[in-house]
Amino acid sequence: MQLNASGRPAPGARILSLVTGALLAVLLVARPEIALDRWGGADPLAALWLLWSMLAGLASGTGWPLRRGALRQLFSSEACLITLVLAFLRLATH
Repeated sequence: MQLNASGRPAPGARILSLVTGALLAVLLVARPEIALDRWGGADPLAALWLLWSMLAGLASGTGWPLRRGALRQLFSSEACLITLVLAFLRLATH
């Protein structure tokens, strides 16, 4: 990820994270069946990864200041992308 002189992510990455988080929030409220497996059973791990991706996207997209290293990494744009891919792979393999 590209960082500017202040050490913050580039504006494009922040906007993409914010859009991803907002889209996941709308999808999880309007269509909660996206976190189900093909038999209609709940998939808690996929739901966890989708929620984590949503929170990371919203936190990094709005520029919510996190001072500690571990929390900063858990709610970064990279965490948003990684958890979204993990959730997609988990749901695609059902």
